[in-house]
Amino acid sequence: MPEPLLVESSDDRVVATLSRPEVRNAIDQAIIDRLHELCAELEEQPRTLILIGSGGVFASGADIAQLRDRRADDARRGINTRAFQRIRALPMPVIAAIDGYALGGGAELAYAADLRIGTPRVKIGNPETGLGIIAAAGATWRLPQIVGDARAAELLLTGRILDADDALSWGLLSSVHEPEDLLAAAHGLADRIAANDPLATRHTKTALAASPDAHPAIELELQAELFESPEKIRRMTAFLERRKR
Repeated sequence: MPEPLLVESSDDRVVATLSRPEVRNAIDQAIIDRLHELCAELEEQPRTLILIGSGGVFASGADIAQLRDRRADDARRGINTRAFQRIRALPMPVIAAIDGYALGGGAELAYAADLRIGTPRVKIGNPETGLGIIAAAGATWRLPQIVGDARAAELLLTGRILDADDALSWGLLSSVHEPEDLLAAAHGLADRIAANDPLATRHTKTALAASPDAHPAIELELQAELFESPEKIRRMTAFLERRKR
């Protein structure tokens, strides 16, 4: 059986490619299982994660053939929800590189990323209510954080699908690239992340994910740890020495 998630690893990043082109990379149980395995690796050895799809599609949604047969107990297990929560909670940043369709569960996988970039072919949104269900794998709480309450309500209640221009103007995407340049653009972001102090990056992600009532105390504690870090001294000393030249 073909591998549904192709994983390429290096010292500072991992590229995970959804690879079910025959069903437009629909997210099935096998992909969810592999995402959990990958998260376990990245929790143990933190690195930036790039998520991308094969065949000009990010992910067309959850696998409807499997979804149709799921019942109440399956809903309460949060099969996709738990995997996407784990992706969101990874120590280092997650980049979703989106080409073509990112619908339903595919969109929710993208919402779980820290950064989203796309191509002019992007079609992203949540048509779940048209299938008799809700977007229950993160859209109802992550999408308002990304695009605001009013726009999130419009997308989720109408099932509207955004094109690349609207996704960019709404802040759902941070940049748009030609399809052949998409992966290189994702690597460019990963390169910029890799140039920074990994611990400072991890602490920044922690602060960004914290609830509003955790601020400013959480930043002060994280900063206190970084102020004692040898890497902070090394980097600031190098900066000052460069300025003297």
